[in-house]
Amino acid sequence: MTALPLRVLPTGPLQQTLRTRREGAVLTVELNTPEQGNTVTDALLDDLLAVLQDQDPAVRVLVLTGSGADFCLGGDRGEFTRHLAHDPTGSGIRMSGTKARRVCDALTSNPAVTIARVHGKAIGAGLALALACDLRVGAEDATFRLPELALGLPTAWGGLLPRLISEVGAARVRELVLTGRAFTAAEAQSLSILQKVVPEHELDTAVADWAKPIVRRPPAALRVTKTLLNSLSGASRLADVSVLDAELMAAVVTESRHTRETG
Repeated sequence: MTALPLRVLPTGPLQQTLRTRREGAVLTVELNTPEQGNTVTDALLDDLLAVLQDQDPAVRVLVLTGSGADFCLGGDRGEFTRHLAHDPTGSGIRMSGTKARRVCDALTSNPAVTIARVHGKAIGAGLALALACDLRVGAEDATFRLPELALGLPTAWGGLLPRLISEVGAARVRELVLTGRAFTAAEAQSLSILQKVVPEHELDTAVADWAKPIVRRPPAALRVTKTLLNSLSGASRLADVSVLDAELMAAVVTESRHTRETG
């Protein structure tokens, strides 16, 4: 098959927070709001969904990365505040939570093999986006954190918790969630959050080393194998209550606000 030339896909009204480029069967999707640390907003989730839903079937590998100093600094807390100001019942937060789950599910169930290319900080929702990918490579100086509890929030975003427990194990996840401490790329690799750690300048090479053999695999066999892997991983969970993530997040945030207002 003749390789397609490198081309940058147009960034239209549905892609204001992303930058995408296509090289052969490899599609790179870059979170592109570096001045905000690539924080996750409703607009970014909408753009990710638009790209994932309009994905060319010829794409065999999808690389998720971030521009600027960090992969993703997590959810936009200011947007949470604005959602509550607009509707104190939490409907906006429920809507955001539903989008988050759809995006993470779209990455996990994507017919292409998804690769997270992580540098700088991956915090909260940023870690969830990376974890939704099949393969994850991180720079040696990358750091990770789950700060939700310290912020008065449950760890309920995009199906993060069941995925994390499935990959890492309940005991280690419990410690990371309850303490909210930062951890290094080396520890992330030991926990299977990352499968590979390299110097930052070697990230692109590491991604290419994974992508090159994958794009040569027969597409039908690749899709079926990925579906089997996802099915077996899902079957290993006793229960996946992440369908309730949006409701749990909205309930906790609205209750916390009510408690503060009533004293």
